[in-house]
Amino acid sequence: MSASKAEVAAFMAAEFPQSKCKVEAVGEGGATVSHQVGADELRPGGTVSGPVLMGVADVALYVAILGEIGIVPLAVTTSLTINFLRKPSADASVIGECRLIKVGRSLAVGEVFLYSEGAEEPVAHVVGTYSIPPQRQS
Repeated sequence: MSASKAEVAAFMAAEFPQSKCKVEAVGEGGATVSHQVGADELRPGGTVSGPVLMGVADVALYVAILGEIGIVPLAVTTSLTINFLRKPSADASVIGECRLIKVGRSLAVGEVFLYSEGAEEPVAHVVGTYSIPPQRQS
C-alpha cells in the first residue's frame, strides 16, 4: 500500500499547515522536498540554521515513508543524525532528497542529502529511523 505525491502533499498540507516544505516528488523508495529559506531562519553570518536543515530532512524522510507505506499519521521519528558538510546558501531553497534504505514492519531507515538549490555539493547528510505503528503490521 503506497501513497501518491498528490495524496502525501494533501495530507502534509492538512496536518502540518505550519510547514514551509513543499513535496516535489514521491515514489520509487524516496522523496524530494524543498523549503524556501526565510530571513528569520538564518544564523549570524548568513547561514541557514541547523534546526531548519534538520526539519527539512525529517520531512523528506516522513514523506518518503508515507509514499512507500501509505498515509500512516502515527509513524514517528526515533532517530535522526545529521552531518553538516558546508555552509548552505541564505539565498536559495534547501532541497532534501531522501532514499529509503530499509522499510520493515516496525521500523523504516532512510538517508537524506540536503542541498542549496542549484548547488551540486550537499550541505548536509542525514540518516534517520522512523517507528511504524502496529496497525500496519499484518
